[in-house]
Amino acid sequence: MLKLQLSRESGKFLDILPPKQFHQVVKKIFSLLTDPRPNDTKELKGYPFLRCDIGEYRIVYDVSEEVLRVIVVGKRNDDEVYKGLK
Repeated sequence: MLKLQLSRESGKFLDILPPKQFHQVVKKIFSLLTDPRPNDTKELKGYPFLRCDIGEYRIVYDVSEEVLRVIVVGKRNDDEVYKGLK
């Protein structure tokens, strides 16, 4: 099983989520620890990251060696998710 590493930005975003959405996103993040490339995962063009969607939220992450690193968590329809990657 992979080890989890959250970025500061993703941790802050998770802190402000309502309980129901927090549970959904965290459950998806933990499922990525056992299967880091589920069917709904796509590679980001121009970046070495993967993304997956859960409800109205998007998780941007990468997998290297034994670590799943969550870069950003944000709203799906919000371009702010990708501005932090530049």
